[in-house]
Amino acid sequence: MNTTSEEEHLKKALKQQQNEINDHTIYKTLVSYQSDETNKKIFEKIAKEEKSHYDFWVKITKKEIAPQRFVVLWFIFLVKVFGTSFALKTLEKREAGAEEYYKELFEIYPESRKIYKQETEHEFELIDMLNDKKLLYAGAIVLGMNDALVELTGTLSGIALAFDKSLTVGLTGLIMGIAASLSMAGSAYFEAKENPSDDINPLIYSLYTGVSYILTTTILVAPFFIFETMAYSLIMMFISAFLAIISYNFYISIAKDLSFSKRVIQMSAITFGVALISFGIGYLVKFYFGIEI
Repeated sequence: MNTTSEEEHLKKALKQQQNEINDHTIYKTLVSYQSDETNKKIFEKIAKEEKSHYDFWVKITKKEIAPQRFVVLWFIFLVKVFGTSFALKTLEKREAGAEEYYKELFEIYPESRKIYKQETEHEFELIDMLNDKKLLYAGAIVLGMNDALVELTGTLSGIALAFDKSLTVGLTGLIMGIAASLSMAGSAYFEAKENPSDDINPLIYSLYTGVSYILTTTILVAPFFIFETMAYSLIMMFISAFLAIISYNFYISIAKDLSFSKRVIQMSAITFGVALISFGIGYLVKFYFGIEI
């Protein structure tokens, strides 16, 4: 083996070693934040495995490495904001698909193949066993968000042709969105009460629904307050709606291991299909009744 190859292999081994100590520190830190005993045991188990992986690479590199503080804090932040499933699956997916990258290491250090397999299969199974309360409320988020996307893109598209002023359309949409968000929150509360669960608080469930509805409303009506031209406002509304669909489905596809592209296509088809129909109705109203406000 020439010197250049040795340096390359060492560089790859050190990169993997750094990942292992980062992951060990993240899981070890999460243990102290947990009140759920099931989650605590899973985090302890994965932290122990990550430490054993790190120790393996220490034997290879003959070096000790400190965890990268920024990386650790970043993933703790993701857990706090987006929940354990999303954050930790994002963490573990750094390794997924990297077999080609580590292929040379597999050949030189056969045991590394076993470690890689444990990382990409076993730890995903453990993460799926976690009790992720934020993920439990994902149904409330999609209820509020999806309803707002379908109703408001349709409503705003319909009245955009009936009304000639962007500000009028924006104000109308905002009022309707606020009223609908309160209605949806109330309905979500009673839905959760009718289907009691030890893991879901009806009040929090309703808040997730209402807040996701009002946030989506704000995103959709904002262009009508920014642009005076109706065409620009509509175009930006559709772009905002599409970005919202992409953002939510990116989150849920990782957290729940669902198809990203399939969900985006389905959600977009429903949202923009309703908007197109409403736009046609608005055109007919303007053409036959000549409404201009």
